[in-house]
Amino acid sequence: MTERVGIDELLERVRAGLDRIDARTAYEAYEAGDALLVDTRYAALRERDGLIPGALVVERNELEWRLDPLGSHRAPEADSHDLRVVVLCNEGYASSLAAASLHQLGLHRATDVIGGFQAWKAAGLPVLLPAAGRTA
Repeated sequence: MTERVGIDELLERVRAGLDRIDARTAYEAYEAGDALLVDTRYAALRERDGLIPGALVVERNELEWRLDPLGSHRAPEADSHDLRVVVLCNEGYASSLAAASLHQLGLHRATDVIGGFQAWKAAGLPVLLPAAGRTA
């Protein structure tokens, strides 16, 4: 029989296996060329809140196909299992589950941003605003 686990417990277990990072650390890793930022927020949130300049936008339902280095539908950036993938969702919940899924594909350096895009924005990190098309 399969063990029944609620989402809160599952999230806690998943996060225990991740080296989660804050938004500033993610930005510094990206700037140093040591991380691929992956924005999994759905289109309505990106249109409302803006984009992270340089982040690869991959809808959550396509994530594993686009980032599997062995996959036939991979993004060009997904060229190694050693790639440090930093996933962002809106608030840092779904991104933890996404990073754990990437671990199952062998992307052992995959992690997510604590607090997600909202923490990124609150930290004053670069955001390309939707309406004005400019960086904040």
